[in-house]
Amino acid sequence: MKPFLILQLRPEADASDNEFHAILEKAGLSPDRAHRICLDRDPLPETLSLDRFAGVIVGGGPGCVSDPPDRKSPLDARMETAVMSLMPQITANDIPFMGCCYGIGILGHHLGGDVSKARYSEDVGVSSCRLTGDGAADPLLAGFPDVFDALVGHKEAVQALPPGCAHLVSSGPCPFQMIRYKRNVYATQFHPEADAAVFHVRIDIYRHHGYFRPDEAEDIKAAIDAANVHAPERILRNFVRTYA
Repeated sequence: MKPFLILQLRPEADASDNEFHAILEKAGLSPDRAHRICLDRDPLPETLSLDRFAGVIVGGGPGCVSDPPDRKSPLDARMETAVMSLMPQITANDIPFMGCCYGIGILGHHLGGDVSKARYSEDVGVSSCRLTGDGAADPLLAGFPDVFDALVGHKEAVQALPPGCAHLVSSGPCPFQMIRYKRNVYATQFHPEADAAVFHVRIDIYRHHGYFRPDEAEDIKAAIDAANVHAPERILRNFVRTYA
């Protein structure tokens, strides 16, 4: 059975480790079925072949694809370039792909869509999401409620549906919460790997990264604890079950 390739772009080791274990747990993957590459410290191998993998999962990160090149750190630019280098092969061959938060920016940008900070950013917290007609018919969202809560926190967003994409999930603050290209290439703006405990860890780590005022951290945690944010994790589990 082929493993899944998990690409991570979080330079903070504790955040990266927490995200990796959350992906494994929510996807129902054992460690031996996941090939992890932390792009902050490891380049993509020159011999990397996507044919070896059942699918690709890209985690989140503090970088923004819409930032001008002169505002990206050398590390952020290198990690972004590494992921972007795989996208032509993924989209051309319809390779199973799940981009989480940062991944929707990567997919949208690769497809020539408008990704920016002009509109649709969301504060760290809970967002009420709704299935579209295409979403209700999508196999990864089978059995989902029409409306569900998800965890978000992002400075940039897709401003319009990228060319060739189906619109699967929307929300009031951010219309494009989940999209699909062709049959197998998916991306979400929300975090399908995250639950309240995962976000507690990230809130502590990114307290001074400009996502929220540091003195708001405990109130944000309390609001997250009061919400039911378990529906999105089924997306990762369905992704793995579909493509394993």
